Amino acid sequence: MKLDKELQEFRDILKAPSEFEDGFSWRTILMALFVGLLMAPAQMYMQLVAGLSMGAAAQWVTVILYVEIARRAFTTIKRPELFVLFYMCGAVMSIDGGLLWRQFLVQSESMRMLGITEYIPEWYAPKDPAVLATRSFFVKQWLVPVGIIIGTSFISRLDHFGLGYVMYRLTSDVEKLPFPMAPVGAMGMTALADVSGEKDTWRWRTFSFGAVAGIVFGLVYIGVPQITGAIFSEPIKIIPIPFVDITKYTESFLPAMPFLISFDLSFFVTGMVMPFFAVMGTLAGLIFTLLLNPILYNAGILNSWEPGLGGIKTIQSNTLDFYYSFSLGLAFAVAAIGFAACWKSLREKRKEMNESGRTEVKWQNLFRPPKGRGDIPVWVALGIYFLSTTTYIAAAYYLINYASGPLLGNKFPLWLLLFYGFVYTPVISYVSARMEGLVGMQMPIPFVREATFILSGYKGAAIWMAPIPMQNYAGQVVAFRTTELTGTNFRSLIKCELLIYPISMIGMLLFCQFVWSMGNVPSEMFPFANEFWELNAYQQGLTWSATLPDAATSAFREAFQPKVIATGFTVALALYAVLSHFGLPILLVFGLVRGLDQSVPQAIMPLMAGALMGRYVFRKRFGEKWPQIRIVFAAGVGAGLGLVTMLGMGFVLMSKSVIKLAL
Repeated sequence: MKLDKELQEFRDILKAPSEFEDGFSWRTILMALFVGLLMAPAQMYMQLVAGLSMGAAAQWVTVILYVEIARRAFTTIKRPELFVLFYMCGAVMSIDGGLLWRQFLVQSESMRMLGITEYIPEWYAPKDPAVLATRSFFVKQWLVPVGIIIGTSFISRLDHFGLGYVMYRLTSDVEKLPFPMAPVGAMGMTALADVSGEKDTWRWRTFSFGAVAGIVFGLVYIGVPQITGAIFSEPIKIIPIPFVDITKYTESFLPAMPFLISFDLSFFVTGMVMPFFAVMGTLAGLIFTLLLNPILYNAGILNSWEPGLGGIKTIQSNTLDFYYSFSLGLAFAVAAIGFAACWKSLREKRKEMNESGRTEVKWQNLFRPPKGRGDIPVWVALGIYFLSTTTYIAAAYYLINYASGPLLGNKFPLWLLLFYGFVYTPVISYVSARMEGLVGMQMPIPFVREATFILSGYKGAAIWMAPIPMQNYAGQVVAFRTTELTGTNFRSLIKCELLIYPISMIGMLLFCQFVWSMGNVPSEMFPFANEFWELNAYQQGLTWSATLPDAATSAFREAFQPKVIATGFTVALALYAVLSHFGLPILLVFGLVRGLDQSVPQAIMPLMAGALMGRYVFRKRFGEKWPQIRIVFAAGVGAGLGLVTMLGMGFVLMSKSVIKLAL
């Protein structure tokens, strides 16, 4: 397989500096609070209303604003300060609506239909209808679930400096692996720091243009429904949210094929940013599905579908009949392809290193880090890993076997939890970290967690909700390498975590409470959640039903079909072989597999439109600078959408306050 040229654009090498500085300051604290108090709640609301995620866009928005403020104050900023701000904003933006999902799950019709609701433990979410009717997390029945979230989040943040740090020292300091993808974020920080003293930059102009586009579209797509919904009894929707379902018009000649189209600008922009062949592969997968589903229906395989179900119900029925197992087969094939490609790259890289004489491993570097980098002792990191893993094991064992009601089968074995934490996690983390270090990618092993749960003999649903100590720290290894490339002292990250934890926990509780107090979640007030959450619950419940006491007759047994899994595995490998024979880009393969599993049918058309515009219009217009421009433009669009969402939230908040005062 030829390496995709677009992927190669991100693999420039950036050498680590010889000096490291502390990037934590009161200025970064203020900007992080800005994101935590304004952008994080806007993102949560955008997810519920339109399924949009600001994500990295919010981080770049904050960094660019910081750069522009510094320019106008006639001062410059350094890479470490920018990186710390980016790091803090990313952590704050990770605040999600997990509590909202929990209250929905215990009331989900899909969970009730699959027979799971009665087995959901009270430590996950209270099931009393009277408690749920209050729409408040500030009642005693929610004390334990919220406490568990706060406790596990603390252990998770502490764990950032545990085994992931040790793996970083092994792969980066001892083995000196190149980590080809780590410079991506570091180069962005370097570029912004270098231009912070200029009067005008193309980044700011591009970002501003994107922000205007996001504001204009956001006013039409999100702002008008929010504002009119706050004023009138029914919102006015100029553009359908989150998609248009035309399945009822196509089902006569495309039976069992969900046909959804989204008019969301963010999908179009994402198509411009994503590698072109990944999007084209997704489109090819959709076309393949257009041909496959009618054949499967006429063959009696998609036997749960019937006319009039609509797009979402069609996806749900197809998942049960075929696509749950077919997608598993695709996942196994992708893992096999990824491991084969990585193994080949590892062998080639090892050969190169042998020929260049760089195979010497300096184990003393494990205990002699570069001066001034702010490293912590390895034994401290190992202690953190042991403490966090032991805590997870103890908590999971107690919650599963003693706090979830009477046991209906065998206890979940302690040795399996120990295996997860002290055998599987270190092995998969080290293998994945080396893959990241050599080829810039990793391939998780699918279905390990699910298979061991099912084969353990445990009966119930608590196992799926417990804090299981199965981690892969490869991502944290790359984060440490990126930190090093920006010249940031590692102690800055410790200060960040001390600030981030209380902001994220308080923000999560307050934002979730505010949204839930506005109305039921999901409901017509939150269109995306109203359309997709039940489908997500159904797809999740299919797997969870495998450990129920009556698992022999559960939906999982109906959906889990070894022959279909083998078919998906074979189809994916055959497609890979054909594409490989013609030397097509590797990203086309993964995009094709993504299109085959029906995961994002509404997004494929706007993604394709964005990809075509980016490649054949904007790339010709902007030339080699286009890869940088598209990222900054996407950040601006995300910022514009976020600003409009916050404006709309203001109207909703005022409306709800007036209603409550009137009552």
